[in-house]
Amino acid sequence: MTDTLSPRTARRIALAAQGFGRAQPAAPGRSHVRDVARRLGVIQIDSVNVVTRTHYLPAFSRLGDYPREALEAEAWGARRSLFEYWGHEASLLPLETQPLLRWRMERARGGAMWTGLSRFGREKRYFIDGVLAEIERRGPVTGADFAEGPRGAPGWWSWSDGKRALEWLFWAGRITTKTRRGFERVYDLTERALPRRIVETPTPAEADAQRELVRIAARAMGVATAADLRDYFRLPLADARDRIAELVEAGELTPVSVRGWRQPAFLGVGARSPRKAAGAAPLSPFDNLIWARDRTERLFGVKVRLEIYTPAHRRTHGYYVLPFLEDEAITARVDLKADRKAGRLLVQAAWREPDATADTPERLAAELRRMAGWLGLDTVEAAGRGDLAEALEGAL
Repeated sequence: MTDTLSPRTARRIALAAQGFGRAQPAAPGRSHVRDVARRLGVIQIDSVNVVTRTHYLPAFSRLGDYPREALEAEAWGARRSLFEYWGHEASLLPLETQPLLRWRMERARGGAMWTGLSRFGREKRYFIDGVLAEIERRGPVTGADFAEGPRGAPGWWSWSDGKRALEWLFWAGRITTKTRRGFERVYDLTERALPRRIVETPTPAEADAQRELVRIAARAMGVATAADLRDYFRLPLADARDRIAELVEAGELTPVSVRGWRQPAFLGVGARSPRKAAGAAPLSPFDNLIWARDRTERLFGVKVRLEIYTPAHRRTHGYYVLPFLEDEAITARVDLKADRKAGRLLVQAAWREPDATADTPERLAAELRRMAGWLGLDTVEAAGRGDLAEALEGAL
């Protein structure tokens, strides 16, 4: 018989799996950042820097005001524990995951990547090989080293051929990010950039690697549908279906139903339902807990939509909106902007959610003050837009 979980139990399982509801360390540092990365399995990277770049925020939401240099050291330092690749989207992942993604790199060499980049690989493979040979000869390079040459149509993707070649080689696993200067990638050959112990790890069979990725996703989510498990590492549909069935047969995934969920769900090994989760945290719009909008609505009863790419006149809540997790509910959302020149964290809009309480303005204000201090800003200022703005301004 399939067990049935209440929505509250499913939510508590998911929060615990994601590292919420735990006491935050008094002095978080590199080891805590490593623990967060391993618990999550993948941390999304995005270039938008309105508040701070998103890869810094998941650790802040779980640890509090940790030193951002700790993440930078783990991601791009001399003794790092993370590497960059296409995980969920552009991502930071634990180094041990690299062999599990070599099947994706192999498929990329055969053309399984963005259509335009795949076509470029077919038509200009000689050029790509020349760029690879140049990196092998020269050592670490940046996109600026290959900026000359023909470009595509105007817009985001008006890359030079050199940039396209670097992106193709990155996706194919031939090169990887050795470090970053500011936010600019510094590339090198994968075998030179990663530790020898990772480079020399045998490549697992494709099915074995995909099963392990599903295990990681199941641990990170606690309870999840097949679509959730597939989306965590963006696995191909047929492959994900087969791997999930194999893990169910092996007893590593337990089928369950959750009241109110249309699709069957699965519990990972070690999934637990703790007592009520306590704590408060603003969440990056790219946080693992909420990046799947359908799953967010199932867990919290809140529709969270990323509006960065929505024209300004059609946005409901704002440009860079962070939902506010209060204990076990999303109770508010705030449109934030770091005014670094003036030393202010600006709350451009603040909105209530149905589960907001009388304590929400004070708790949100406290977390925003902490975020401002973490970002090196002096004050938090609230604007007048949104049905929570007045109460938040009073609390601040």
